[in-house]
Amino acid sequence: MDGETAQKAKKSLWGQARELAQLAPPERNRWVDFLRAVSILAVVFGHWLMAGLYVDEVGALQRGDLIETSPWTHWLTWAFQVMPVFFLVGGYSNSVSWEGTLRKARPGQKGIYRDWLASRVQRLIAPTFPVLLVWAVIAVALTQVGFDRAQIRMATEAALIPVWFLAVYLLVTACTPLAVKAWKRWGWASFAIYIPITALVDWLRFEHGVPYISFTNFLWVFLAIHQLGLAWRDAKFDNRLFAFGWFAAGLGVLISITVYGFYPVSMVSAPDGFSNSLPPTFALLALGVVQVGLVLGLEPLGRRMLDKIGIWTATVLMNGMIMTVFLWHLTAFVLVMTFSWIALGGIGLDSVPGTGEWWATRPLWLGIYIVALLPFIAVFARHERSFGPIRGGRTVPRARVVAGVVLICVGLGATAGISIASPEGITGVRIWVVALPFVGAALLGFGPAYRPRSRDTA
Repeated sequence: MDGETAQKAKKSLWGQARELAQLAPPERNRWVDFLRAVSILAVVFGHWLMAGLYVDEVGALQRGDLIETSPWTHWLTWAFQVMPVFFLVGGYSNSVSWEGTLRKARPGQKGIYRDWLASRVQRLIAPTFPVLLVWAVIAVALTQVGFDRAQIRMATEAALIPVWFLAVYLLVTACTPLAVKAWKRWGWASFAIYIPITALVDWLRFEHGVPYISFTNFLWVFLAIHQLGLAWRDAKFDNRLFAFGWFAAGLGVLISITVYGFYPVSMVSAPDGFSNSLPPTFALLALGVVQVGLVLGLEPLGRRMLDKIGIWTATVLMNGMIMTVFLWHLTAFVLVMTFSWIALGGIGLDSVPGTGEWWATRPLWLGIYIVALLPFIAVFARHERSFGPIRGGRTVPRARVVAGVVLICVGLGATAGISIASPEGITGVRIWVVALPFVGAALLGFGPAYRPRSRDTA
C-alpha cells in the first residue's frame, strides 16, 4: 500500500464524503441524490416500525404487525411507502445515464445497450450477493442443528423482504431506452397510457378473478412513475404550481378511492390480507402521483438546502452506502430480535406492537437497530461494486444479457415470494432460488472485479 492509499484509508468516511461532495459539478441536481437517500431511509425506518416481533404468553416468538394492531397507522404508510419516489429518481438518473452513453458512443459502435444494461445491473446486483449467501448459510446451519423450520422461514422472509424491489427495478431499468424514445415521441401520453392499463388489471383481478394478472402491475405502475422521472428531467415540473397541482389532483383521487372507495387506506398490507403494494394497485399509482407532485413542488427549497455543505455531504455519504443499508437493515433487525429472544430470554419483547409500552420503547429499539446495522455497513459498503463485468477480449452476446437479467429477476422474485428456506430436504434451503441470481450474473459475464473497458471490442 503506497502512502496516498494509506492516507486515504485512514481518512474518515465523513472526510471522504466531504471531498466527493466538493467535487460534485455545479450542474448536478442534488435533489435527485437527496430523494434517493431519504426514500431508502423511509423504507428502513418504516420496516423497523411496522414489523414488530414479540414473545407471547408461552414464550414463543411471534411476528406482530403494527398495521393489524393499530388501524390509525394505515395513514402513516402514505409517508413510509416511498418506492414510487425511488422509481421517480430512477427515471431521472437512468435517462441521464443512457443519453450520456449515447453521446459518448462512436459512430457505428455496437453493444451500447448491452454494456449499459450490464453496468446498471452490476450496480444493483453486486451488493445483493453477500446477503443471499449469508442467509443461505444461516438457513442451512440452523436446519442442521434442528432449529424449527417455520422459525427459519420467518427469519429469512423478514430479512430478505427488500429483494423484491430489486427484481422490479431491474426490469424497469431494462426498459429505459424504450421509455426515453416513448417520451420523446409521445410526451405525456407515454405516462397516461399506464393509467387505464393499471385500472384494467385491477378490474380483471377483483371483478373477474383473473389469476396472476395482478403481478403485471409491478411493471405498469412503476413504469408510469419512471416515466414521470423523464418528465422531471425534461423540465416539465419546473413550474411549482404545476407540480403542486399534480399533488392536489393525485391526493383527491387517492382519498376518493381509499377513504370513500374500494381500496384500503394502507399502502402496504391490510388486516384482511389486501395489499396495495404486493402486487401494486391503482391506489399505489395514485399515491405515486401525490408523492411526485409534493417532492417536485418542494425542489427549489430542497436544492437551496443542499447548498449547505454539511447536508450535501451527509447526502453523498448516504448514497455511498445506500444499497448496503437497504439490503441489510432487516438482517440487523432479525438478529437483534433473535438475540434478545434466545440469549436474553425475551427481554424487551413482552409488549405487543401498538401498545403504549411498545411505543415508549421505540426510540431505544431504533437506536439498537442502527448500532446493529453499523457492522454490516463497515464490512459490506466498501464492496458494493466488488463484482462487475469481465473486461476481456470477448463481449457478452445480447441474448446472454437478456437471459441473465431474466434469471436474476426470477431468482430475486422467488426469494421474496416463496423464500429461500425450504420445509423439506436435507439442507433446508431452496438451492435453485439462491443459485438463479448467480447464474444470471455469470451469463452477464460478471467477475470478481470491475474495470471499465477503455474501448469497445464488439
